[in-house]
Amino acid sequence: MTAELPAVEDRGTLTIDHVVVRKVAQRAADQVPGTATVERKIAGLGVGVQGATAKVSGRDNDVDLALDLALHYPAPVRTVVGDVRAKVTEEVEHITSYRVRSVAVTVSALLPDIPPRVR
Repeated sequence: MTAELPAVEDRGTLTIDHVVVRKVAQRAADQVPGTATVERKIAGLGVGVQGATAKVSGRDNDVDLALDLALHYPAPVRTVVGDVRAKVTEEVEHITSYRVRSVAVTVSALLPDIPPRVR
């Protein structure tokens, strides 16, 4: 026998921290074809590979996102950025149920698809 659930207003609250929203946005952006990872120096850790970075702001269930990412060259920048905005909005809204008000994208690098000569 299944026990009855309390009324919705009596069940409590759920808060999803902006750190979680940031990680969801970064992962979604990195999954879009045309985006690239960049080798960067990470303080105290040496060199690491990093994909998109995101900043989250907003209140309640409305968030604004600012993404910084690199693209493969030659990539159709406008098309890839549009795909990134759509994918990030879809994933953040689906996973967190937050409403994405805006997605600002900065393309900080264009990286050629040239394999290294020496591995």
